[in-house]
Amino acid sequence: MENDTSISELLAFLKAGTSPYHVVQVSAAMLAQAGFRELKQADAWGLEAGQAYYTRVYGSTLIAFRIGNHPDGDLRLATAHTDFPCLRVKPAASVVTKGYGKVNVEVYGGMIRDTWLDRPLSLAGKLVLRGDDPFHPVVRLVDAKRPVMTIPQLAIHMNRDVNKGVELNPQKDLLPLMTMTGEDADADFFDEFLSTEFSCAQEDILAYELTVYPWEEPCRLGFHNEFISSPRLDNLTSVKACIDGLIEGKRREGISMIALFDNEEVGSTTKQGAASLVLPQVIQRIYHVLGYGMEPIQRKIMSGFFLSLDVAHAMHPNVPEKNDLTNIPVLNGGVALKIACSQAYAGDAEAVGMVKSLCQKDRIPYQCFVNRSDIRGGSTLGSLLSANLPMRAMDIGVPILAMHSARETMGVGDQAAITDLVTAFFGV
Repeated sequence: MENDTSISELLAFLKAGTSPYHVVQVSAAMLAQAGFRELKQADAWGLEAGQAYYTRVYGSTLIAFRIGNHPDGDLRLATAHTDFPCLRVKPAASVVTKGYGKVNVEVYGGMIRDTWLDRPLSLAGKLVLRGDDPFHPVVRLVDAKRPVMTIPQLAIHMNRDVNKGVELNPQKDLLPLMTMTGEDADADFFDEFLSTEFSCAQEDILAYELTVYPWEEPCRLGFHNEFISSPRLDNLTSVKACIDGLIEGKRREGISMIALFDNEEVGSTTKQGAASLVLPQVIQRIYHVLGYGMEPIQRKIMSGFFLSLDVAHAMHPNVPEKNDLTNIPVLNGGVALKIACSQAYAGDAEAVGMVKSLCQKDRIPYQCFVNRSDIRGGSTLGSLLSANLPMRAMDIGVPILAMHSARETMGVGDQAAITDLVTAFFGV
């Protein structure tokens, strides 16, 4: 079923990926260890057949590729996203109420708000510090790696209707408690915390992008340890599968590529998002350096194929009626092929047939996910990307429970299935 070493590696990856910047950092380290060379976006690129490369885009998106010994083969691409629903810290973050020091935050993405209550929370992301050149400030990735705040829930004695459901106001009810300030109502405790915790001068802090994340570690659970409970399964399971599949894939024809985008949870319409032109430009750049003109590049794109990896909804054991009538994905049932006539998920009949054939050839378990006809469901970056990059595409993912909760649940065997599929995709 599952390999204990690969599951341990997944748990370590989930633990390390505490912000999109840290996801890219650990992904880049894995690729570098596998022999991929880093390219800077602002440098001229010298590319060689038979070599592998990666490039970071604004620190939170990563694109990696292997050029085959014969680059004229097909273009293959697998995509995922590095971000996840969370709380993000606002500027001037210190809020003091009667001696309680709270942190001013905003909601990023469609998180299930009440799952964040009463948990130990930590903080990770990047600090931007004053440098010698205003156009080149100092950027540091930081991670507290310890519980530093919590969002306390109101006791049932003060809200007798709490078990009937409570709407949480993000500006009022979701501010994490970080410290006690005493009588100093104007205390700038948050910048003081950043200065002390991350060893920088408080006056040098110009800006930050900081993610509040659940501090509790990923773990296995179940009678036979058949489940994984963790924050950020959406979508670090897919990121890990993309990296492992590209590294392990044996294909040495054409170009094999992965793209790990930021900002999927807020619509992808950013300079580093899947709806931007960043990936089409990188693809054109690669082929131009290899000596291809515009018309051959367009042929490569039109004849290419990409997988869009994002988690899928498993049937909920307590609410099975929310599932489709005949397409019933379950934990440990294999990769979910995500299908929607609305094109909320990328794909068509040929794409479904291709992926099924690949699974059947390598005996990879798979199942289909389709929303109930009266439930809108979610969407992925697949269709957004294919609008700017008109390649045939297919959405796939690991089925999970409690999507967008502070902790989600998956089956341990499904990670092996999606990794095997991506590896096979980059293997033939």
